[in-house]
Amino acid sequence: MNNRIGRKIYYDKSTGNVILDTGEKMGAVIETTIDQDFETYQALKQRVRDTVGVIQLEFGQYAEDFAQCNGFRVNPQTLELEFSYPDPNATEPQEPVYQKPLTEQLKETQQAVAELTLLLAPMNGGM
Repeated sequence: MNNRIGRKIYYDKSTGNVILDTGEKMGAVIETTIDQDFETYQALKQRVRDTVGVIQLEFGQYAEDFAQCNGFRVNPQTLELEFSYPDPNATEPQEPVYQKPLTEQLKETQQAVAELTLLLAPMNGGM
């Protein structure tokens, strides 16, 4: 049995701060339930269950973002995962700036370019 299980990210519902990232699992592993996680992980045992949210990701989802980021959280208003990335030009430590995953921003930009290309094609004689 060679399973691939995506990470679960448990977070504080009021702040969006990450309490626990289970990480991805591969091989002879079985997926755990949220109840099992609350029994297993010390960080969750210490929490009131109603104050904790969870996001289940697919295996490999946002892999590049996790590899490049220097922090992540859940936006408490949108319940979307947000990442902060290091500034390669910074000479001093910076406060994290959380934003949509760069992989999603790239897809949106590519889509916008494709739409603009289609709109501009008739103006350029179809070229």
